[in-house]
Amino acid sequence: MKFLLYAAMTALLFTGAACSTAGPRKHIAASTTSARPKHSYWTGDGVTGAPSIRIVLSEQRAYFYKGRQLVGESVISSGKKGFETPPGQYKVIQKDKAHFSNMYGDYVDDEGSTVRSNIDVTKDPMPEDATMFIGAKMPFFLRFTGGYGMHAGHLPGYRASHGCVRMPVAMAEHFFTAAEIGMPVTVEP
Repeated sequence: MKFLLYAAMTALLFTGAACSTAGPRKHIAASTTSARPKHSYWTGDGVTGAPSIRIVLSEQRAYFYKGRQLVGESVISSGKKGFETPPGQYKVIQKDKAHFSNMYGDYVDDEGSTVRSNIDVTKDPMPEDATMFIGAKMPFFLRFTGGYGMHAGHLPGYRASHGCVRMPVAMAEHFFTAAEIGMPVTVEP
């Protein structure tokens, strides 16, 4: 019994020591298959400088800068094959904290029960037992061109979206809060 108590106390001591050496970054866990660190972080509170976002599709990561200082890094899930996120130089043209897709979502009935999920209104006709379309939630949406933007969403660890850049909720909120209309967004292959 003394051995178990000693082992538990030793584990607690080392765990506490590891926690006390953590830096000032706000780490947010996320799943990814990349060889890069599997975390996201934000250190931008109180930092000044012109904001900009850099998205690197090959890394499946997004970076937020204030001036030349990197203040946030996030894992992402960009557009899957056939729905690739377009590389280019853009600007934030819309901010919408509670955005809903007008193209992807679910058909529901009068009670709000899902009749058919994960549909594309341009391809999937409404079934007879459905009464309306409910667009997919896209919280903390930052539109940067056409139908493309960044928002909180599911991160399976690979490219899986219909073209938008999905992020962990906490990181999407940080990027959204710090973003300004007209700020540059660079999407690299």
